[in-house]
Amino acid sequence: MRRYGMVIRLRPEHRETYLRLHAAVWPGVEQTLRDGNIRNFTIFLHGDLLFGYYEYVGDDHDADQRRMADDPQTQAWWKLTDPCQESLAEPGSGTGGPRCGRSGT
Repeated sequence: MRRYGMVIRLRPEHRETYLRLHAAVWPGVEQTLRDGNIRNFTIFLHGDLLFGYYEYVGDDHDADQRRMADDPQTQAWWKLTDPCQESLAEPGSGTGGPRCGRSGT
């Protein structure tokens, strides 16, 4: 088993939307995580920072991440959740920074 963590900022103007969505994660998204060998996915909120943690029990993390990213229901979920988050990287730095959601939800 390998452990993964990520940090991203929650946009204050989308806080309620984000919390409402994550209070009832779609069953299909949860199943995609399980099928992708993700276990114990947890997101902690501290102020406007989200810290995500999960345990990976598979053998090919990159391949499982690609399969999850190709899932239509997960893509629809991300269309709702991505606007709620922003990278911690400096604007124009050329790095996307760590992402909650793409390494899990």
